[in-house]
Amino acid sequence: MPEGQRVTTDRIVVDDAVMAGKPVVRGTRIPVELVLEHVARKVAFTELFADYSRLARDDVRACLFFAAEAVRRTGGGGA
Repeated sequence: MPEGQRVTTDRIVVDDAVMAGKPVVRGTRIPVELVLEHVARKVAFTELFADYSRLARDDVRACLFFAAEAVRRTGGGGA
């Protein structure tokens, strides 16, 4: 694996040379953050998949799992 790159799941990659090191869907420049924001705002995935044709349902699931793991790692509880 190239230096500066780490795979966090089989679909999510963090690479210092891509999108300033933000987690992205593997093989794309689609940030996890963008997918999560879209899912949070709109329940229908048709627009997301129309705008990002390389994105698959499993990629969206991977983004959600990535976010859940990030919260779990930081101990990010709520009230």
